[in-house]
Formats: sequence, structure tokens, C-alpha cells
Amino acid sequence: MTDENRLLAGRYRLGELIGRGGMSNVYSGRDERLGRQVAIKLLKSSLAGDPVFRTRFRQEAQAASRMAHPTIVRVFDAGEERVIEPGGFEGIVPFIVMEFVEGTLLKDLIKKGPVDSAEAIRITEGILTALEYSHRAGVVHRDIKPGNVMVTHGGQVKVMDFGIARAISDSSATVAQTTAILGTAQYFSPEQARGESVDARTDLYSTGVVLFEMLTGQPPFKGETPVAVAYQHVSEMPVAPSSINPTVSPAIDQVVLHALAKDRFARFQNAVEFRTDLEIAGAGKIPSKRLPADDFQSSLFGAPPSLAQGSESALTQLAGDDEYAVRTQSRPPVVWIWAGIISVAVILVAIVFWVLTLQPTNTLPSTSREVPNVTGQTFEAADATLQQLNLVTARRDVYSDTIPAGQAVDTDPVAGTIVSPDTVITVHVSQGRQAIAIPNLQGKSAADAAAALSAAKFTVGQTNKENSADVPVDVVIRTDPAAATNAYAGDTVNIVVSTGLVTVPDVSGQPIDVARTTLTNLLLDVKVDTDPGCKTAASNPVSSQSIAAGDAAQKSTITIRYCVG
Repeated sequence: MTDENRLLAGRYRLGELIGRGGMSNVYSGRDERLGRQVAIKLLKSSLAGDPVFRTRFRQEAQAASRMAHPTIVRVFDAGEERVIEPGGFEGIVPFIVMEFVEGTLLKDLIKKGPVDSAEAIRITEGILTALEYSHRAGVVHRDIKPGNVMVTHGGQVKVMDFGIARAISDSSATVAQTTAILGTAQYFSPEQARGESVDARTDLYSTGVVLFEMLTGQPPFKGETPVAVAYQHVSEMPVAPSSINPTVSPAIDQVVLHALAKDRFARFQNAVEFRTDLEIAGAGKIPSKRLPADDFQSSLFGAPPSLAQGSESALTQLAGDDEYAVRTQSRPPVVWIWAGIISVAVILVAIVFWVLTLQPTNTLPSTSREVPNVTGQTFEAADATLQQLNLVTARRDVYSDTIPAGQAVDTDPVAGTIVSPDTVITVHVSQGRQAIAIPNLQGKSAADAAAALSAAKFTVGQTNKENSADVPVDVVIRTDPAAATNAYAGDTVNIVVSTGLVTVPDVSGQPIDVARTTLTNLLLDVKVDTDPGCKTAASNPVSSQSIAAGDAAQKSTITIRYCVG
């Protein structure tokens, strides 16, 4: 079966395919419960074979869903869907439900050629704003690349896929899967290429690679294999962007090369510092920072200049410095080791004491707001509550099976989310329960009718039997309430099915023509005979019938005898 029009988790309806990647496909979709358009990313089922990945994936999706910022594509939900693979076995497809954004991927913009310097700076500032927010929240993206950056039709920058890279890299997924989900090696930081731990500065290096590619139309390092590219990230210095695109200014050259320093301590230490230098360079001024020097620690050969140039004098000094020798002999290394151990122990005790005496606080900074819980309030009351917090209110009417009409169901962002003042909070107001027409089940079997009622979210009630002249046994005659009647999800609907019998009336004493018509209308096979022993009036009344009044099989043969007048 195709993915399109599939219903995930009983709630999300898949639409058309809008993006395809090495480890996932992205579809437009609709949240049937809240009635809003979403984007749904289906990860390949090969990623879900490891339970460690599934646990890690859920945790990281939850962390990403708590981030609400205009430059970050919101994550609404995540889960797993069990499907039947072409081979007939059951597979698990992890999915992520995200904010639907109309725009163009940055990688598609770069395909058209180098981006103007001012526009490249503006887009990079948007990426850095998203990273500043996520880094303060303790989330490192790990996969900044043009394919994860969207520019909306209005020019706003949106960064997506927060937390997914960590979920993959921290699970036991294979190396091939990890490489695919983290993007190509063109955007690796040196520490990622070396397999070291990553931090916020890793995202800043990858942002520098993206800025380089926007300015020049090509990444700083290229090779025939990913390993070759990763080696260049570790051991080779990039060229200045202006050597490829002469329109790039020396000030922007300096910012890019500073961001691409091999040693993470030599590059920008946070997103604010990177963005500040970009603003200065965009104004035509050179930031007051030195160009990053070559990182000799990341090279496979060679030594720092301080040792390479003066190694002989340094060795001579160490060998002939009597004062150094005496100082070493009078202070054995074991003393310094024990002193270090004692110092660390004192520091640990102090930290433990500080943590134990630390008083928790619920006070938010003046620049932050926590979205309140307004469920059950009228829209007017919820609006007043949000306005007191300097938040902007929008209304959206939705159906709800549990919340009475006119009361708030929930909000978007959800209650408890930390946002900035003037953020738009959408209040979902209940329209009450959604009326559903009872389907017409005539002609269906009892089992099929029960399944159809359950699919329409009704409760299947009693199955009653009734005689019928034309409806076969165990086939639905009608429902109670009747078909096309409006009801609500969860309401009970009873089914009336045929017994396969017909009720034969007593036609004795009736004129022969009337009796014959009555029985024929019941689809019985009527045979007529005279009763010579019965002499009566000209109306020829029926004197006897071969099947007594009561139940009989449908389309039975019945013989009626009438008196001769």
C-alpha cells in the first residue's frame, strides 16, 4: 500500500510527498483532531529495529517539542506506526509531526548559485538565532546543513530536525545509518570527524560551512569519498571565500575563517559572538579578532612551531638547568599527586554542599512567559488571562468529545511552554461534540454492520431478530436509531437482522382473491384448490390452509382451499 492517505496514530492523515531524503520522507498532512495542516516525517523502518533507538528517539522528540521559537520548526508529536512490509512481516515506522512551513530549502537556493553577501548574512543570522535559543535550552543540533534550513516565502529562516541527530548517534544504529541521518561529511566539524564528543561549538562550525557554501556556491572541502572530505575537515585549512567569489569582502572572509577553526577553542564560542561579528562584517568593518591559526593538534604529522623551531634549545635547557633538577628532586611527584587528589575532594564536597542547600525557584526572567493552562475557561476569560502576560491571543474553533461548547480545549503552544512576550497563542475553543450521520447498513451482514458502526465511532448495541419476507437470514433490515439520523461518537446503535422466516397470517374465512394477494405479497408460493365439501356464498371464502398461522421459511409453498359457492 502507498503511504499517502494513511492515518497515523488514529489522528494524522498523510498527504502528498513533499520531500525525500536518505533516511526519511516528508509528507504534507492534516491533524484530524485539531483540524490543522502539518508536515509528517516518516523515518525508514530500518532505524526502528533497535529498542535503544526508539527510546532515545522519543526522548529527543519530547525535548525538541518543548522549544517554541519563530526560527525553529515546531515538533508537535512523535511516535511509531506498525505496518505490513512488502515481504509480509510487520515493521515499525517512526514518525515525527512538525509545523508545516511553506518556503524553499536553503540547499535549493544554493543550487542556483552563490547567494548575495547581505542575504547570506541575514540567513546565517537567522540560523544563529535558532541555535542561540536551542543552546540555552541545552539542545545541540549536530546536523546543521542547507537541507535542514527553510526560508519561507516571507523571507523568515526556519531550522528543523532538532534532536533527531542525537537520537541516532546515541543509539546503536549502524554507522551507515548514522552517517545518512547526520548529513554528508561536507558539514562535519573536526571533532565529529574524529569521533569525539560534540557541543554547541560543533553547530557553529557547521554554520560556518553553510555560510561558506552560500557565499561561494560550493562547500569548503570536496573529495571523492566521505572519508576524504572528513580528513580535510581535520587536517586542511579552507581557502578564503573571496578567492572563489571576489565580491566577498575581507571582513566576511575573516568571520568565515574564524568559524571554521579546527580547534573548537579557537573558533566562536557561542552563537551571539558569531552573530555580532557577522553584523560588524556586514557593515563593512573588520571584527577585532585574529584569523584562526592552523590547528596542529588535529594534524596527523608535525608539531607546533614553538617546539619545532626551538626544540634543540628547549631540550638543552631542560637537560642543563640545575635549578630545575634540584626543584624536581626536592619535591617528589607523589606529593603533587596527593595534593591534587585532596584539592579535587575538597571541591567535590563543596559542590555537593552547594547542591544540597540550593533552593529551587519558580521565578521566570522578565523576558520570558509561561503559557498558562486555560482548559475549561471561556474564550473571553482565556483571552484576559493571556493578555495579562503580554501574550497575543488567536482563536480556533474545534470539535471536542469531552469539553463543553464555548470552553477552551487547549492552546498552541501547549500550557507550560516558555515563550517570549507578544508571542501568538492559539486558543482552541470547543464547538461541542461533532454530529455524525448513522450509516445505512441495509443489506449488510451483522458482522459487517457492527464493523461499520465501530469505524464510524458508534457503540454497537443489541442485535435483535425480526421476520422478513425478502431479507435473507442474518442480513440487516434496519438500525435503531434509523439510518441518516444524526448522533454523536460513542452513542449506542442497535441492529435488527432477519431471521430468515416469514410470518404466515391466518386467512381462513377471507375471500379467495384477498387471501391469495395477502400470501403472494409475502413472497410465498401460493397453490389454490377447491373444497367440494364446503358449500357457501359466492365470495368463495378460504376453508383451510396447508401452513398454519405462524413462522415459516421464506418462499415456502402454501396451499389454500376455498368453498365452492
